[in-house]
Amino acid sequence: MDKRIGAQLFTIRDFCQTAEDFDRSMKKVSEMGYKLVQASCIGPMPGEEVREICKKYGLEVVCTHRPLPNYENNLEDEVAYHKAMNCKIAGLGCMPQNYIENEWTRESLTELISRMNKVSDELGKHGITFAYHNHSFEFEKFEGKYIMDYFLEEGNFSFIFDVYWLTYAGIDPVEFIEKMGERAICIHFKDIAEDMETMTEVGQGITDWDAVIKACEESGAKYALVEQDTCQRDPFESLKMSYDYLSEKGFN
Repeated sequence: MDKRIGAQLFTIRDFCQTAEDFDRSMKKVSEMGYKLVQASCIGPMPGEEVREICKKYGLEVVCTHRPLPNYENNLEDEVAYHKAMNCKIAGLGCMPQNYIENEWTRESLTELISRMNKVSDELGKHGITFAYHNHSFEFEKFEGKYIMDYFLEEGNFSFIFDVYWLTYAGIDPVEFIEKMGERAICIHFKDIAEDMETMTEVGQGITDWDAVIKACEESGAKYALVEQDTCQRDPFESLKMSYDYLSEKGFN
């Protein structure tokens, strides 16, 4: 596992919508000590520009989050975007909303997995790994199994597992990540408070991070990325708090 901790830029998305703001934000992220970033929910900048700004501050883009229709309808553009950033993991941050809002059927489940498998196949031809990011709704039951079980059994893609959402869904993140092995290509480090709902900085909640880190190392996960969708303080301060905690755990 790469012990350079990454910053999931969704945390500071409101400060990454223009090239000027992105430049200022990457400077701050670099000064905190981060070396890697995940490009998620940033403004509409060319991949070359994203890479050059990151390179300016010693940052490397290792993963993205892009909507499923982007991959399906603009595959060539997405491949070019990822290659321009030298980013080899193309993430899907969430399944399309219509699947979340409606009750599952065997047909809808098969359809979604087929769509993701096709994207995975096409990206794979270009040396890019497709990875799905979980929330809690993938652990709803359908015909006696979790939706996630179907993804694992019938999908050909990798995963970006989120420690917070696993815990929120009642899943032990340590056991789950250990079981996933190398399919857990990236892990989102996000803590959960005692109320089992509030997102908090890494090390400020109830997660056993020593056990999680060990599970990540043993599973073969490539990257750990700090993410906090909702912050109770300035999001840059939250990123710094998480970095400082993880730096004491052997990350840099």
